[in-house]
Amino acid sequence: MRIGCPREIKNREYRVGLTPESAKELIANGHEVWVETGAGAGIGAYDAQYVASGAKVIDKVEDIFAECEMIVKVKEPQPEEIARLREGQILYTYLHLAPDAAQTEGLVKSGCTAIAYETVTGPRGGLPLLKPMSQVAGRMSIQAGANALEKVHGGRGVLLGGVPGVLPGKVVIIGGGVVGFNAAQMSAGLGASTMIMDLDPEVLEKVGTHFESRASTRFASKANLEQAVAQADMVVGAVLVPGAAAPKLVSRAMLKTMKPGAVLVDVAIDQGGCFETSKPTTHDNPTYVVDDIVHYCVANMPGAVSRTSTYALNNVTLPHAIRIANLGWKEAMRRDRHLAQGLNVHAGRVTYPAVASELGYDLLPIEEAIA
Repeated sequence: MRIGCPREIKNREYRVGLTPESAKELIANGHEVWVETGAGAGIGAYDAQYVASGAKVIDKVEDIFAECEMIVKVKEPQPEEIARLREGQILYTYLHLAPDAAQTEGLVKSGCTAIAYETVTGPRGGLPLLKPMSQVAGRMSIQAGANALEKVHGGRGVLLGGVPGVLPGKVVIIGGGVVGFNAAQMSAGLGASTMIMDLDPEVLEKVGTHFESRASTRFASKANLEQAVAQADMVVGAVLVPGAAAPKLVSRAMLKTMKPGAVLVDVAIDQGGCFETSKPTTHDNPTYVVDDIVHYCVANMPGAVSRTSTYALNNVTLPHAIRIANLGWKEAMRRDRHLAQGLNVHAGRVTYPAVASELGYDLLPIEEAIA
């Protein structure tokens, strides 16, 4: 199979779909890899390294989309990339379709087969292709929020860890999954007063046992959320409903109860965000203010630490890429029901239930698509 890796064109996105090492693995399996010139520069992987791995460096991205059977990316395709996709072509990347009607429509019209990293499941549960980026984003959420809390950036002027004689900042993390757990690690490590909220008692027990006295836990009822948010210096939204739009857990009315200059960090923004006042931002302009509350809603947070993120991502996406290339996507999915859960769009039809439900498409069951 001929596999293409274009340069990412989303704002301040420095990651790349395939590292030189990943390209070498695919080539060792008998495949051909085309990489757009400069695609790996953001992680310090230059064209010569791809050439040394056996890949072919291509000047024109149009040639990659026109000639390659599978496109491997990081972020969702931008409009000009969607326009280049064609019927029967495999797109393997993050998609986050539920809150993005325009992207979904474009992929449906293209006729391509779109496989989303974020909905591939694992044999032990969870979302293993999303997990490393959730780990990165969870950890980054605290350093980004701490920066936004500085007075020069519009925040309250609070140091999360405090100093002797001054109380530390209060961090409330909504969601105790991978993002929330990693955010709590960073928050507690800085010495902040850290609270993790979730609706699942087992999750609360797990994180409570892990953090012991370094962080508190609380059931995420509406009343408890309202009280915790009102007292917080920083709130991290770390809620995920696989493949679906994130629930809006912090309303605009709740902002009125918060301390002026408090910070909201919405890690769920890729799925539409879990704060009513959230809207996607970029690394160029990461924050905005609503009702005196600073919002940080960068939709590709891990892109800022591109080298760490790319290698962590390739560790989990490459094995599936090899199976898809070796077997073809249908046979690979017949053999691996977890990979099959990644199929979101095929031949003009939506195949993922949450996306079809959210956006009003007739569902083509995955089983029928791969039959």
